[in-house]
Amino acid sequence: MSLATHLLSVLIWLPIIGGIALLLIGDEGDSGSPRAGIMRITALVVSIATFLLSIGLYTGFDSTATGMQFVERYAWIPAISVDYYLGVDGISAPLILLTTFITPLVVIAGWDSIRVRPAQYFAAFLILEGLMVGVFSALDGILFYVFWEFMLVPMFLIIGVWGGDRRIYATLKFFLYTFLGSVLMLVAFIYLYGQAGTFDLLAFADAPLTLAAQKLIFLAFLLAFAVKVPMWPVHTWLPDAHVEAPTGGSVILAAIMLKMGGYGFVRLSLPIVPDGSAYFAGLMIGLSLIAVVYIGLVALMQKDMKKLIAYSSIAHMGFVTLGFFLLWYINGDSGAALGMSGGMVQMVSHGLISGAMFLCVGVLYDRVHSRQIADYGGVANTMPVFAAFMVLFAMANAGLPGTSGFVGEFMVIVASFKANFWIAFLAASTLILGAAYTLWMVKRVVYGEVANDDVAALEDLKGREFLVLGILAAAVLLLGVWPAPLVDMMNVTIEQLLEQVAASKL
Repeated sequence: MSLATHLLSVLIWLPIIGGIALLLIGDEGDSGSPRAGIMRITALVVSIATFLLSIGLYTGFDSTATGMQFVERYAWIPAISVDYYLGVDGISAPLILLTTFITPLVVIAGWDSIRVRPAQYFAAFLILEGLMVGVFSALDGILFYVFWEFMLVPMFLIIGVWGGDRRIYATLKFFLYTFLGSVLMLVAFIYLYGQAGTFDLLAFADAPLTLAAQKLIFLAFLLAFAVKVPMWPVHTWLPDAHVEAPTGGSVILAAIMLKMGGYGFVRLSLPIVPDGSAYFAGLMIGLSLIAVVYIGLVALMQKDMKKLIAYSSIAHMGFVTLGFFLLWYINGDSGAALGMSGGMVQMVSHGLISGAMFLCVGVLYDRVHSRQIADYGGVANTMPVFAAFMVLFAMANAGLPGTSGFVGEFMVIVASFKANFWIAFLAASTLILGAAYTLWMVKRVVYGEVANDDVAALEDLKGREFLVLGILAAAVLLLGVWPAPLVDMMNVTIEQLLEQVAASKL
């Protein structure tokens, strides 16, 4: 049995087993003990090994082939046709690579800042990494649901144990929103099992469904995925979760977990219920534009840096869902493919940029223990290297050409013009709103006179902080000037998806 044959299983279970090992060994509760140091090194080694192995998904991926690759399938619960069924295509492989890329950076970022139960903290992230890879590679409905729901547990603990003063409130709100939304997804899977005789997600796409059934299934999927994105008006859990989460929790939440909502629409909603998706496409575009415009205005009013970036994430994820549902308003496959590709590029780009922005806030919080914009000012005078990184990521967040933030937004805006001028006009307003709230924060935090003694006493980036932000800066710039490898990886899969969506089940 070669590693390539079981690569996805290795990427799922290596970090999970590593996390369980950390839990079993423990760290004696002392962050400075030798055992705690060993736990940190173990977590870093496991996360880096997982990332290096995941590169095989890119090097071994055939971007000209249709269908799933790296497929593994074994009977799990034969009585009801449930399989341990894994595989990736041009949509899921980039998201797995993003997951394995971000996790080691989170481990490094929490190296010194986590003083309480460090082994359990890093174990939670390793287990979460394996479960997230499982979501992106599962091709069986029950397996998908198991990974999807179990993923809530480590994030629940990360926020609830290592979060801020209101962590219990934020954790319960996060858990209830996401759990209740997912229950209807399970109901939809059970109905589809009755139609297809299997829980195979690919077979669901071929199941015969009436328009009424498709509408109900789409709404069930919508509630599960809209909460995860999150879309307006079920977005209110996200700012609370971000504010109370530790820095690493905010990074994973923004960079990876929000992408699962967008991934769910592409993997399940569009191919399984194409007519239901077409029926509700106008609603989805409307909700996406509300996220882009209204939530962008809400971001302008924020006084807490984490809340501002959280609302910014909601606005940017609005571009993702907009790109996915434009296709019914565009004449010509090229425009539809452009919108779909733009949504996917935006997901990967936002994962890099939002993760970097939350890490920047974490650097400041570790020193001053405040997230309030009013408590800062003149940071560039005492932390010039940090200021350069923060300005770069802020510009990327605002969609500066040459950064990854520009590529996905530009593709979706161009696709919007092919659909409708007013959709494009409202979508393009993010270029103004995004620049407004991002520059407002940067001006007050980074520039001006040194605000107080706390800022005057700040020290610039430590070696580990520089490493993490430097790696993310390189990724943001590389994707901004050379998005071709990512786009080429997705093209054939997106063309195949558009053919599936175009084939009505009625």
